Amino acid sequence: IKNYAVAFLGKIVKIKIDRPIGSKHPKHGFVYETNYGFVPDTKAPDGEEIDAYLLGVDKPVDEFTGKCIAIIHRKDDNDDKLVVVTENAKEMSDEEILKAVNFQEKWFDSVVVR
Repeated sequence: IKNYAVAFLGKIVKIKIDRPIGSKHPKHGFVYETNYGFVPDTKAPDGEEIDAYLLGVDKPVDEFTGKCIAIIHRKDDNDDKLVVVTENAKEMSDEEILKAVNFQEKWFDSVVVR
């Protein structure tokens, strides 16, 4: 797991959503089943901002401030993703998180890190 992502665990983080729930991936055509975006002014190893899944918000949003409860670590890619939820969200199991992000993570060897 990459240290840049671990620093966000348990913290309140503001994310910008560039792929709202229901939108299609520009290259691969799959539909985003959850809001997906990034942490502005950060840098991941791929040169882009740190990516984030927003779980528990069932409508498209432009930006969101929530709590980072986990990291999706891709064993076969160097691009870890934050998992952000509302501050008062109920506890989610690793299985629930993986199910929620499976629409994109099914092509990778991903695990939940807390």
